[in-house]
Amino acid sequence: MEEERPHRSGFVAVVGRPNVGKSTLINSLVGSKVSIVTPKPQTTRHRILGIRNEARSQIVFIDTPGLHTDARKAMNRLMNRAADSAIRDADVVLFLVEANRWTTEDTHALKRIAAAGASPVIAVINKIDKVHPKEELLRVIEEMAARFTFAEVVPVSALRKENLDRLVSLLPDYLQESPPFFPETAVSDRNERFRAAELIREKLTLALRQEVPYGLTVQVERFETEAQGLAVAALILVERESQKGIVVGKGGALLKKAGRAVRLELKEQYGMPVHLDLWVKVRDNWADSEEQLLRLGYDQG
Repeated sequence: MEEERPHRSGFVAVVGRPNVGKSTLINSLVGSKVSIVTPKPQTTRHRILGIRNEARSQIVFIDTPGLHTDARKAMNRLMNRAADSAIRDADVVLFLVEANRWTTEDTHALKRIAAAGASPVIAVINKIDKVHPKEELLRVIEEMAARFTFAEVVPVSALRKENLDRLVSLLPDYLQESPPFFPETAVSDRNERFRAAELIREKLTLALRQEVPYGLTVQVERFETEAQGLAVAALILVERESQKGIVVGKGGALLKKAGRAVRLELKEQYGMPVHLDLWVKVRDNWADSEEQLLRLGYDQG
């Protein structure tokens, strides 16, 4: 009779420059939306866990903020510290890069990984669906392998879910023998209020022009199931009075548009009507005050 393999559990940090696809990769690996996704850099601000359960393993992915070369504001410094902490805590690091695009931010992120003494490190080359002709992929892999002593180099498409099974199959060998850290039904360590706040921020980020999303954050003050459905109330904080008008929009149009998108997604997720109240408030310089950031739930790493 074949001996039953021991159960393995551990933490896998997904690290890279901003906007390289870390959250998309984790959502695809977990099979559930645990992190919000937008085309704009700095969308992920918190260290978020995404949990994948297999028959003999539990892989806990750590979604990290993108590593910033320019960390002038307190929020950027906290985000860098959260990413550095995840690198140190993880059993294995996935260094995510984009196929056929290497930037100074990628170099900076790899140097941070090396400086932390992270080992093992697996290079994950994302967006391989954009590599043409396909024969070019071998060159991309060889160039990546020459940049660092990687344990593996794995090409994937996070969006199209290409080659993710191979990546998942490699990871348990790098984890410790251990029972699961989280219940088998868990997909994230974050609660419903946090996920609702992130969803509101996602829809606002998608609706707003380039510079405003970085000056806002969201606090959910009420999240309750009632006889009529789900009741959610949230406060949107901005840094300046001029931003408040932009977030609200002419005649409240932009806020209504974002709110409608939030209600539809929550209704689909929870299978019930959703009553959503949103307010916008100015809180001067919140993103450059470490005390305020910690009060708002930002991870200090």
